[in-house]
Amino acid sequence: MTINPCIRWTLTALISVVATVVQASEGHPDTRDDWFKASEIVQAVQPPQIPNRDYVITDFGARSGTRHDAHAAIHAAIDKASEEGGGRVVIPKGTWLSKGPIHLKSRINLHVSEGATVLFSPDPEDYLPAVLTRWEGIEMYGYSPLIYARDVEDVAVSGKGTFDGNAKSEFHKWKEKEADDLAEIRRMGGAGVPVEERQFNKGRYLRPTMIQIMGGKRVLLEDYTATNSPFWINHLVYVDQALVRNVKVDSHFANNDGLDIESSTYVVAEHNNFKTGDDAIVVKSGRDYDGRRIGRPSENIVIRNNVFGGEDGIGMGSEMSGGIRNVFIENNTYTEGTSAFRFKANLDRGGSVEHIRLRNMHIKSTELLFWFELTYVAGAQGGNFPSLYSDIVFEDITVETVGKVFHANAPKGYPLTDVTLRNIRIEEADELFTIENVDNLVFDNVQVGDQRINGRLDWK
Repeated sequence: MTINPCIRWTLTALISVVATVVQASEGHPDTRDDWFKASEIVQAVQPPQIPNRDYVITDFGARSGTRHDAHAAIHAAIDKASEEGGGRVVIPKGTWLSKGPIHLKSRINLHVSEGATVLFSPDPEDYLPAVLTRWEGIEMYGYSPLIYARDVEDVAVSGKGTFDGNAKSEFHKWKEKEADDLAEIRRMGGAGVPVEERQFNKGRYLRPTMIQIMGGKRVLLEDYTATNSPFWINHLVYVDQALVRNVKVDSHFANNDGLDIESSTYVVAEHNNFKTGDDAIVVKSGRDYDGRRIGRPSENIVIRNNVFGGEDGIGMGSEMSGGIRNVFIENNTYTEGTSAFRFKANLDRGGSVEHIRLRNMHIKSTELLFWFELTYVAGAQGGNFPSLYSDIVFEDITVETVGKVFHANAPKGYPLTDVTLRNIRIEEADELFTIENVDNLVFDNVQVGDQRINGRLDWK
């Protein structure tokens, strides 16, 4: 296929008039050793060690059906298993209403059996008292996530059943009401207000995540389906060693990210299928001053063999103030949506994103292919802490149709640096580039329609 004449002219003008172009045959990253590092990360991640014994919730008084509340029985099973050193809390086939959140403990596997659905109640007051959480990168006390664990070891959520946040939940209406609270939590985080004073409970409108592990070691999320989430869906915060595999998400309410990996290390996400209302998988590390205060990066992460569909595919940021590094992404498929790769920051974030490697991906249709918006305006409060994105390689990617191939906008004095596009094949594109402040953007065998691009672009 060919690209239309105006695109061809745009490319010619871009290279001959504005850019400095050199041959891209030497001096660019050889990623073979990087992928050995990715293999080492996978081997280093250990699954949770949980005793092989079952605690079935019906033995603790649970009754199926939406007229009966199984919440107390689920927690009785968790408490009993914990007292005896841990085990698998089994939710059998059927529909089970939980009028409130499920709080996990160390050495517990919450197992939702095939044919089972846990339906969470629609009333926000069921999710009080408030718990310590991280909301869009800022620590606070807020409504409990539907499934929540804090400072745990050896925890799992598993099974081929479904967790349903409830399409009738009152939380879904809160997106329209959150503006004042959103501004307040960002003000508190930026001012360094003590976390204990950041109380966003009754009368506030910040929605909880569906599943959040807030501090943990050796975590497994596996096999289940999640739907109708109030907010982000699977959220790992301050977790060391986590496996997220074979999880299905079909959830399209506001801010329904499939998996948020935040300030966490040694994470493997594989064989998942995410259809989401926002990012499929996104890596984060805290927002602005609060994120820099805590200073915990996300690092040593492998994302592979997943299928994505929804608004966005792979994201970095925009909450990345603690830093992101050593992320390896391979063998994924993106069906269709707004942007395949969405990397964000703004002038309040600080922090850096570096050493990101992505290869072997097929993309069917996307409006934006490579999207770097490092002056993202949402919630900006001063603009004194630009972020740095550098040392990023995309290679061996095939794309069927795309609106715009590459968008980059970095702040003055802080360019997007050392990005390589290698062996990229795009069958059809409407527009090529929008670029501002890039240093060493390398095209190495990039083909758009019948046009082949090789060279290095500096635009400052």
